[in-house]
Amino acid sequence: MIEFSPVAFLQKLISTPSFSREEDGVCQLFINLFEEKNIPFERVKNNLWTKNKFFDPQKPSILLNSHYDTVKPNAGYTKNPFEPEIHGDILYGLGSNDAGGPLVSLAATFFHFYHREDLAYNLIFAISAEEEISGKDGIEYLLKYLPPCELAIIGEPTLMQMAIAEKGLMVLDCKATGKAGHAAREEGINAIYKALEDVQWFKDFEFPKLSETLGKVKMSVTQIQAGTQHNVVPDVCTFVVDVRATDAYSLEETLDIIKQNVRSEVTPRSIRLQPSGIPLDHPIVKKGIALGLGTYGSPTLSDQALIPFTSIKIGPGDSARSHTADEYIHISEILEGVRIYIELLEGLRL
Repeated sequence: MIEFSPVAFLQKLISTPSFSREEDGVCQLFINLFEEKNIPFERVKNNLWTKNKFFDPQKPSILLNSHYDTVKPNAGYTKNPFEPEIHGDILYGLGSNDAGGPLVSLAATFFHFYHREDLAYNLIFAISAEEEISGKDGIEYLLKYLPPCELAIIGEPTLMQMAIAEKGLMVLDCKATGKAGHAAREEGINAIYKALEDVQWFKDFEFPKLSETLGKVKMSVTQIQAGTQHNVVPDVCTFVVDVRATDAYSLEETLDIIKQNVRSEVTPRSIRLQPSGIPLDHPIVKKGIALGLGTYGSPTLSDQALIPFTSIKIGPGDSARSHTADEYIHISEILEGVRIYIELLEGLRL
């Protein structure tokens, strides 16, 4: 089997634009890599997946997953986002940190275990598209084609700390309905005033249950619109609420509580992006703690929100660098990431 250099391969990824829904180029890079290594794989739209050589359906399976799509570079870049530059220990380039570093580290980990016959589990390596836009043709679509899995390790930049919970997202379109009338006379029912009562509720309400790792559910009214002209009492006022849910409630439970407390019509755009969590006594969490890794609850969204079974988020790089100008990752972080991934999986029993 040919050698695999995660840093050299990451440079190839950076050099190949891979915006969400435009991942063909990086997809081909991985296809070429699997073919060079004589590793069978499957392509599902712009997603790829493969499994360890001695896959045994009688054993539990662990999914290793990260994404190769990126956001578009922002106007603050001073470097060419598609030209990988190495300065000392730092590798610059769009997608280097989110999530190229975690992706190539997971790839190196998968190749390390690929030929092992003594594993107590199977490994499935999945590379997904459309993560940055939570697209329906990414991991959500790919999961339909994968064998059943008991655990997922999601590669995202976490400074190799274990995100044992992640907030979910629900966007609500709300509509308060009144009755139109002339503003100069005592007529009509002002929809803005009706909406204000609900806006105040969203501002002040606190969900009773707190998550041990994620704290409280956070609701923010982020958009509002009403009225057609100055002398007409508006009959409709619409507003948008951003809800960051915790693992203390499912999105369905969160939505039910909201509907019980507001008068406006509430319509969720989606309940796909669920909060997630993994027990502290799960074998991989206990293994990570034994290795000295920290645990935390993540406020940022990832493909973990679309995975319906137990998962953990961990990877090299720093979430604070994601989507920033002149994005970078430390080469030492990638090498450390590979080492820790391997140590987490070595001898693991589910």
